[in-house]
Amino acid sequence: MRKLIGISMIVLLSACASQTTQPDDDETAGNGMGSGMGGSELMGSDSGRPSYFNQLNDPTSILSQRSVYYDFDSYTVKSEYRELVLAHARFLRDNPSASVMLQGNTDDRGSREYNLALGQRRADSVRNMMTLAGARDVQIESVSFGEEKPRTYGSGEAAWGQNRRTDIVYRGE
Repeated sequence: MRKLIGISMIVLLSACASQTTQPDDDETAGNGMGSGMGGSELMGSDSGRPSYFNQLNDPTSILSQRSVYYDFDSYTVKSEYRELVLAHARFLRDNPSASVMLQGNTDDRGSREYNLALGQRRADSVRNMMTLAGARDVQIESVSFGEEKPRTYGSGEAAWGQNRRTDIVYRGE
């Protein structure tokens, strides 16, 4: 039911976004970071996707970083990932038609049920930080994969540390 409401909100927002608006005076052509919908959500001519995807995939941008890593048995966002989460929150705030799925993951220690719950708490901790920073709740879906979607296989802290994460996945990528 929650997913249906989210989809309905996206459809409504898309209908609103289709109206043309004039860019604000402080928006520069092609920067894609304006506060209005004028320049930030124009469709890219070659891919049919919104032009903001270019920003998301620019390797020099913090927005190209999409994973938040955690300590063992923790769902607290570490201070080293705070700016990353806030940058994505600002991006969502400035691009109302953009939306993300936050995918909570764990390492393979612990029961399946425990890991699903921990993965959900991890995704929700990023979601809460994003909404407090200005992203709208309807732009964010949080899910848990528990231990089912490892980034690295194996035992030991190197592998486990890569699997304790929340991935930020933009819709349409």
